[in-house]
Amino acid sequence: MRLSDLVFILSFLKVSCFVSNIPIRKASLTLFAKARSKVNKNSSGGAGFGGKANTDKNSNRKVRAVSGFQGSGTKPLRQAANTFDQLRKDYGVESCNDVYVRAPLNDEELFWYVGKVARCSDESKMEGTSLPTAHEAVISQKRLILEYAKRELRPQNLSGPFSEGLELWIAPGDSEMDAVQNKVSFDKVGGSLASLSDGFNVNDVGYNPEIYVGDEVHKGGLRVKRDIEGNPLKPAFEVNQAV
Repeated sequence: MRLSDLVFILSFLKVSCFVSNIPIRKASLTLFAKARSKVNKNSSGGAGFGGKANTDKNSNRKVRAVSGFQGSGTKPLRQAANTFDQLRKDYGVESCNDVYVRAPLNDEELFWYVGKVARCSDESKMEGTSLPTAHEAVISQKRLILEYAKRELRPQNLSGPFSEGLELWIAPGDSEMDAVQNKVSFDKVGGSLASLSDGFNVNDVGYNPEIYVGDEVHKGGLRVKRDIEGNPLKPAFEVNQAV
């Protein structure tokens, strides 16, 4: 599917200040993606991140499958973003976690903020048979998150020679300011699809990708320093938001 076949409506309030040249977001970005009612059947490329998408519903129950890459305007990303919106609306920030990517081959101490995940927290409304954990929300969307991060968001630091051994880490939802102020530690997400519970269903989780605007496209957006355990390298500090 070509990018021209998708319409993105961005709705956000962005308030930024700078600490050591690191932008701090006070309001999260939420991606609202809407496909056109009619798509040119002759357009090149497949569904998903390039290539042909797997249509086996059983095999897709636990993972947002992607194949190759053709830009951010793809069906899996759109579905993940729309699901995130609904989960965030229904269950609030308590159901969310901020997501960071670490590229050891680029910078062992640098963690790039790449968006948020959300998960269902109501057993009566979940599509699976077990409530998803924060780690499951990331593992089930790992490929989607990493493909978007390294190819669309920050290829300068996450793709090519730096793409080997990329790691995903999580922090409390909407904690960007606290992360920059060294007030929170990160939790590394390990495991594989085999780690997902038998009752897990990917429709119970969503992903809201970070979007760069303005100078961020070239200079990069939010990133912070942490040690290999995810702990701040320096003491916590306060920010004068009036500046």
